[in-house]
Amino acid sequence: MKNLEWRAQAACKDNDIDIFFPPSDDAAGPARAICARCPVQESCREWAIATRQPDGVWGGLTETERRRIRRRRQAAARAA
Repeated sequence: MKNLEWRAQAACKDNDIDIFFPPSDDAAGPARAICARCPVQESCREWAIATRQPDGVWGGLTETERRRIRRRRQAAARAA
């Protein structure tokens, strides 16, 4: 996933980065609100999942949520 041109269109690009690295998943609301109106939310989310981003909110998902998605996808791939 080398094409990162989507980043130029990201709704978060001019925001304080700290918003996207909350102290807990429960504090992710402000970041999720920005992600919810982002035109490249899906690209961001998929990039974060594919590159195993360890921290922060990407594409509206916390690291915990991204980990769950990776596990489900791996289980589905093994079952196929």
